[in-house]
Amino acid sequence: MVYCNIGSPKDVHSVQADDGQGIGLFRSEFLYLATNDYPSEEEQFKAYEEVATAMNGKRVVIRTLDIGADKQVEYFNLQKEENPAMGVRAIRICLNRPEVFRTQLRALYRASAFGKVAIMFPMITSVWEVKECKWACKAVMAELDAEGIPYNKDTELGIMIETPASVFVADALAKEVDFFSVGTNDLTQYTLACDRQANDLGKFFDPHHPAVLRALKIAADAAHAAGIWIGICGELGADLSLLETFLAIGIDELSVSPSSVLPLRAEIRKSIAKTCTLKMLEC
Repeated sequence: MVYCNIGSPKDVHSVQADDGQGIGLFRSEFLYLATNDYPSEEEQFKAYEEVATAMNGKRVVIRTLDIGADKQVEYFNLQKEENPAMGVRAIRICLNRPEVFRTQLRALYRASAFGKVAIMFPMITSVWEVKECKWACKAVMAELDAEGIPYNKDTELGIMIETPASVFVADALAKEVDFFSVGTNDLTQYTLACDRQANDLGKFFDPHHPAVLRALKIAADAAHAAGIWIGICGELGADLSLLETFLAIGIDELSVSPSSVLPLRAEIRKSIAKTCTLKMLEC
């Protein structure tokens, strides 16, 4: 399955033009980065609903707020950190600021009534974090029920695999969610202890490193053992030189920029054709 990464509703046209099978990563932080104050529930709902409706029943995976590190938002008043990549970011902000999280979750669940919305939590490292997220979702669902607001009670919940910690406990995490999506940029950064923002690291920041690929395999095995699917939404997903490796590992979905869809799909067809030819020769 070849899905697309988008940064705002205006990118949906590119997904449709390049025949993406769905949206594997909708970066919701654009709503927070584009304003001088917290976006309201209604503002967020309109953006999510627009994309869900436009995709006409195809899955739209929306990542909850992922700021911090290299994405700073002034009105959040985050404390200056010596190493922000290791600090308060992504799901850590949401769990520390439940009202901000609640507002986004309400908008997401409301949008789920208009299409196949899935909610994805970034920067997960522990099972307790997932359980806190699920508790927050249940609280929002109870609110919407009480208010008579429609939503999809079976909305998929997933997490991003971005750290060695999430890989090492992937078997336990897989029992709590409906899917995994691997953020290969951060997974490479944390696995190799290489700052992805440091331009002078060069060959040391190597997404092809065996440790990164082994981490992918561990996560994929854990996902499939629990009966859930796993995708890649990081830049590595569009790396054609690794396509056969991803297929061998068992990656179920690749989510890439819309412009990468057609080249990737063509390469997948070639790989499938080669596999079929080899099987025929073996017979």
